[in-house]
Amino acid sequence: MDIIRERPTFQNAMKLTILIGQFFGLNPVLGITNIDTKRVRFSYISVRSIYSILTIVGQVVVFLLCTTYIVMYSDTSLHSITSMVFGSSNCITTILFFRAATKWPKLMNYITKVETIYPNIDGAFVTKCNLSCIIVLTLALVEHVLADFSKVIYVMDCPNPKLDTYGGFIMHSFPWIFTVIEYKTYLGIFVQFINIQCTFNWNFANLFVICVSIYLTSRLEQVNRKILEAKGKFIPNSFWRNMREEYNRATSLVRRLDDVIGGIIFISFANNLFFICLQLLNTLAPLKGYEQAVYFMYSFVFLVMRSLAVSLIAARVYSASKEPAFALYEIPPSMYCTEVQRFLDQVHGESVALSGLRFFQVKRGLVLTIAGTIVTYELVLLQFGIKPTVPKH
Repeated sequence: MDIIRERPTFQNAMKLTILIGQFFGLNPVLGITNIDTKRVRFSYISVRSIYSILTIVGQVVVFLLCTTYIVMYSDTSLHSITSMVFGSSNCITTILFFRAATKWPKLMNYITKVETIYPNIDGAFVTKCNLSCIIVLTLALVEHVLADFSKVIYVMDCPNPKLDTYGGFIMHSFPWIFTVIEYKTYLGIFVQFINIQCTFNWNFANLFVICVSIYLTSRLEQVNRKILEAKGKFIPNSFWRNMREEYNRATSLVRRLDDVIGGIIFISFANNLFFICLQLLNTLAPLKGYEQAVYFMYSFVFLVMRSLAVSLIAARVYSASKEPAFALYEIPPSMYCTEVQRFLDQVHGESVALSGLRFFQVKRGLVLTIAGTIVTYELVLLQFGIKPTVPKH
């Protein structure tokens, strides 16, 4: 039993990340702390699922209020559109995680079967996932605190005589809501709670993709290490058959996970693209006070670094899937066999990578494509005289 407890698994790697996500209504799976993955299950009537459903309802209400404001006042400014995009995208993110939770028990059982046949040798991926969770969420918390701090300073400098400081802060942060409905303290607390959830979800989607990518890369690199260790040795055909079968299992994990989280990857990259463009535009505007300047600069750098991290780490899955070919090409003619040829055909015959609903595959070249898109959109926005505005989140 001690051996099972110490064995590095996907369940152990994702445990901390999923538990933190459940505090904010994401991935309401039961039994995530159990060692035995057969106890992992999903139920629509569990407390976690009900909390997640209520979270979705709350986010839909806030989104509808924002949409109502835009329709009532014909406000199509970048400020209002940003709020609507932020609310809708995070509501979709919560729904996608709920959908992933319904498929999670079956997915975990499949991964456990693979890990039983081909155990994880290097458990470093568990530590990497936990560190990624702590680092990303800590940096995200700093960004959110800086955003709220800049708003509080603005409210204190320009107080509303009809409201206290907290009321002024809420009105300044969410004018599109409390222009449609009358402000009440309890409504302010509710909206702020939903906003905190949305801010967390926005970052959590990226973190989730990072952790899954770290695990999948470790599975593929495990095959690559075994092949490199056999380099220069006399290896029987059975070894290459076993390596090909293990590689096939690893690639099947990529496909299974991609089917479950493809939507999350898509919304993650779409969000990153939109908000990097937005924050870059905001940094070009005249800023009011050092608090706002610090926030916008930190937010922009954080967004860029987070986007680079999720893109490059996810792209390593594709890179790792192609590495066996280099070692296989170096096999001398005397050891070349049918199994090696089949292995090479499999490596070159399929594209193994995470994707955004199969609209795009996450490879290193995608980073340059996104960078070019950001520059293009930024030039278009500046050319048409779009004025930068403070994003409300």
